Amino acid sequence: MTQQQTPAPAKMKIGILTSGGDAQGMNAAVRSVVRTALTLGAEPYAIYEGYQGMIDGGDGIKQFGWDDVGSILHRGGTIIGTFRSKEFREREGRLKAAANLVEHGIDRLVVIGGDGSLSGLDLFRQEWDGLLAELLITGRITQEQADAHPALMIAGLVGSIDNDLVGSDMTIGADTALHRIVSAIDDLASTAASHQRSFVVEVMGRHCGYLALMAAIAGGCDYVLIPENPPADGWEDKMCAELKRGRDAGRRESIVLVAEGAQDRSGNPISAEYVRSTLEEKLHEDARVTILGHVQRGGSPSAYDRWASTWLGHEAVKEVLAVTPESPGNVMAIRGNRVVPTDLMEAIRHTREVPERIAAGDFGGAMELRGGSFTEMDQIFHEMAEPSQVDVASDAKRVAIVHAGGLAPGMNTAARAAVRLGIARGHTMLGINGGFPGLRDGNISELTWEDVEGWTADGGAELGTRRTIPPLEQLYPISRSLEQANVDALIVIGGWNAYQAAYLLYSERDRYPAFKIPIVCIPASIDNNLPGSELAIGTDTALNVIVEAIDRIKLSGSASKRAFVVETMGRYCGYLALMGGLASGAERVYLHEEGIRLAELSHDVDALCESFRQGRRLFLAVRNERASEHYTTDFITRLLEEEGKELFDVRQAILGHVQQGGSPSPFDRLLATRLVSRALNLVDEEFAQGRAHGWYLGLQGAKVEQSPLNHMMEHMDPEFRRPLEQWWLQLIDVNRSVSDDPALFEKA
Repeated sequence: MTQQQTPAPAKMKIGILTSGGDAQGMNAAVRSVVRTALTLGAEPYAIYEGYQGMIDGGDGIKQFGWDDVGSILHRGGTIIGTFRSKEFREREGRLKAAANLVEHGIDRLVVIGGDGSLSGLDLFRQEWDGLLAELLITGRITQEQADAHPALMIAGLVGSIDNDLVGSDMTIGADTALHRIVSAIDDLASTAASHQRSFVVEVMGRHCGYLALMAAIAGGCDYVLIPENPPADGWEDKMCAELKRGRDAGRRESIVLVAEGAQDRSGNPISAEYVRSTLEEKLHEDARVTILGHVQRGGSPSAYDRWASTWLGHEAVKEVLAVTPESPGNVMAIRGNRVVPTDLMEAIRHTREVPERIAAGDFGGAMELRGGSFTEMDQIFHEMAEPSQVDVASDAKRVAIVHAGGLAPGMNTAARAAVRLGIARGHTMLGINGGFPGLRDGNISELTWEDVEGWTADGGAELGTRRTIPPLEQLYPISRSLEQANVDALIVIGGWNAYQAAYLLYSERDRYPAFKIPIVCIPASIDNNLPGSELAIGTDTALNVIVEAIDRIKLSGSASKRAFVVETMGRYCGYLALMGGLASGAERVYLHEEGIRLAELSHDVDALCESFRQGRRLFLAVRNERASEHYTTDFITRLLEEEGKELFDVRQAILGHVQQGGSPSPFDRLLATRLVSRALNLVDEEFAQGRAHGWYLGLQGAKVEQSPLNHMMEHMDPEFRRPLEQWWLQLIDVNRSVSDDPALFEKA
């Protein structure tokens, strides 16, 4: 047979299903699996109603095309349905499922679900040989079919709002659920304050306290009860004492969070109702219970649950296309802003070990399995909720806080955490009002525990911020202000201008002895362009604002044929544009890191016009504000208008400073608290060792790391004000694989 006569190899076929409880972001993962499969030349099949659709066959298994997963990113739940199939737990059910898969030519599966769904998937993989042998004997499949599908290749994705998979930093749906809880806490706080009332809020988490603990920190709550770390005997009196202390200090509301699986150290359940009755009995005040229930599972997914789920789905397809029949089953996990394949059954074994350790009274072991950051945040919460002191000695070290650079949501959260943790650790905390100009003018005041009450959820910056980098002639008055206020350490919270100002002070310490103090920089910038940190405080909030705005913009064009060009902030860093585009379903993203070429614009316009001729109704392009000096947002809009003519109309939207506003997201509140705690740890180390070094902190992977301030410029591109290495650039390929049909937009 000649080469021309050789038949093309059969395309690999991938099944995708969602099983168990639903979680926001499942649709993003389904969309990504389908589109990545098509981009890589495979055929995706949607399996409806979880494993039950695989058992029922027929219409339960349907080949999906590009448009079958259009316009689903913003939707909660799962469009292909989910089901807890009892029949799949029996071998006969799995036998039917195998027959239906073979009939469709499917021998690769991507399953999104919890540990039960994924353990069932691995069992199915292990039984595959035996199932096919039985099907062959009974004549339900042919020898040719059996030979064509000798093994089942799998990849798992964890869809769980509880965030309970050991070995993964986040699971699909957890971030959105945290948004729901924190939003409810923010709302409850206002009504509770109006009536001087206590609220007890029950959240999900039978064996995992992630939602309760993180929501308690992000919501500024007074007390939290989680399964992994039950309170010591007599906890009721301690809880009430802490709530009373807060009331005596002037606080008008109290909020206690209870995970649904909370228990005491003897294994007795602690219900929200019991906590409520305890508060009323011991504090003699009105208390109410709010059980959030399934509202935590519902609604549109957060920006994170869109882009992270898209990334996970992309990597899952690559995994099932690359694995061999001998490969073990893997679950795709997120660890420190990276997607890594993890042995499925090992991850499930460790996950199931947590409730076993809790039942055995090994609470330290349960906390250890949850990971270092979980334990760290638990310690931080108790330090803030149960401080050893709220008054400090007259000879305490004096630690000052200053904001600088552009406003970033979460600055207030960071300042509050710095004040309360600093006081709890025995320091006098000082606030510098108005950035470095305020420091120059001596606008420094002592901050008490009560001064920062309510700052956790507030956007903006109560201390004020300025972009000003002090000129050399202002260094002397700044040094005098530090001396007169007896400042022993300086915590700088802000963006690139803040870092440059701190670097300047550190560089001039030989001329000005007042600068010979520990200086620690904490990243706070929506641009996400700071050295030593993969994410900065404020970035997640800005990204959620962008995604919410684009959702509304797209909806405004649903009744017509329209193309949108949306401009985001970010200066020369394209993080917001890329992640915003990935999370909102943009067909094109224009970044300064890649540049914009006329040939590419011409190709895009031609393909876009053709797609509208074939029935497209909506197109979205997202452009970083400084992607190109000449190919501006207005230029691209006018280009599309000229070429589109009667095919479609065009609108541009420059989102502007709305990206800097609003209440900080849960992630930004948690990041701010964690970074500040580490900054104070570093300051204490400097004090203990009699040193006065300068540092900048940042989230690197899953850990908070510190870097010497005097080496800062070695890691920055000073011309474009961004780090030399940017982890998120790897998602450019992910976005391309899901952004638009390769049949229309493949590169020439």
